[in-house]
Amino acid sequence: MSQQTVEPVNLAELAQFAMLLEVTAKQKPGNIDRCHDYDDTHLAHFLASAVLAGPVFSRVAEGSISLGEAMYDAVARTNIHNGGNTHFGAFILLLPLIAGRGTAGAAEVVKKTTIEDAVLFYKAFGLTQVRVRSEDPMDVNDPSSIQRLIDEKITMYQVMEYSALHDMVAREWTNGFLLTRRAANLLFELGDGEKNITKMFLSLMAECPDTFIAKKFDQATAEAVMQKAAAVLAGNETLAEFDEECIRDGINPGSLADICIAGIFTALLEGWKWDC
Repeated sequence: MSQQTVEPVNLAELAQFAMLLEVTAKQKPGNIDRCHDYDDTHLAHFLASAVLAGPVFSRVAEGSISLGEAMYDAVARTNIHNGGNTHFGAFILLLPLIAGRGTAGAAEVVKKTTIEDAVLFYKAFGLTQVRVRSEDPMDVNDPSSIQRLIDEKITMYQVMEYSALHDMVAREWTNGFLLTRRAANLLFELGDGEKNITKMFLSLMAECPDTFIAKKFDQATAEAVMQKAAAVLAGNETLAEFDEECIRDGINPGSLADICIAGIFTALLEGWKWDC
C-alpha cells in the first residue's frame, strides 16, 4: 500500500490556527477565552471570525490582493455576526506577516502600501465598532477623512505612523514588529505547548501597558493593570484572581491579544509546536 503524501500546512492555515489558539487559551486576564464570554461578544464569534477570514489569508499568501483590499475583505467577511469587532487589530498584524512570510518581510511589505490601501483601510475601519480616541481629528466615520487621505497622498503605512503614538498595534508596523517578535521569542523560551500561550500573554501584560485599556479608561489604568500582571508573575496574586478582577471591572487588554495572535503565528511559522 503506497504512503499518502500530506501537504504542509500553509500560511493561511497557520494564521487561522494562531487566531484559534489565542482565543481558546485558558485564563488570559480580562479577555474572552474558553472560560468566559462577554455579554455581547462570545467565544463563538471569535471562532467564526477565524474561519471566515481563511479565503482572504489565502489570497494574501498568493500575492493576489493588496493589504488594503485584504483588510477591507477580511472585515467585511467577518462582519456577518452580531458579536462586534473581534479581530480587526489581528488582521492589521497578520496580513503583512502572511505577505512577508514573517516579521522581517512584513516590516518591508508595510512600507510599500499605497494611498488606495489607506482608503480601503479607513473604509474597513468604518465597518467595525473599534474604539478610537475621541480627540482624533482623522475620524473614521467622517467622509472628509477619506478625502484628506487622497488629497494629502497618505499611505496606509503613514496612517499607522500617525496612530503609533497611541496604538501599540499600529506601532508594530513602524518598529519592525518588535512586540510580535518578543511574543514569538517568549513562546520558544517557554517551550512547546498550549499552556505557554497564557504565560506569554501574561508576560507581555507585565511589560507593556495595553493601549486599548488606555483608550477605554486612561493611561493610569493601563499602567496599573501592567503592575498587577507583574505581581501575578512574582507570585503575589493568583492568575484566577487577576482574571476575575479584570472581568469584573470590564478591563480587557485587547491590543495585547492581537499581538499575541501575531506572535503565535510567527512562532508557528518558525517551528514552535502546539500541544494541549
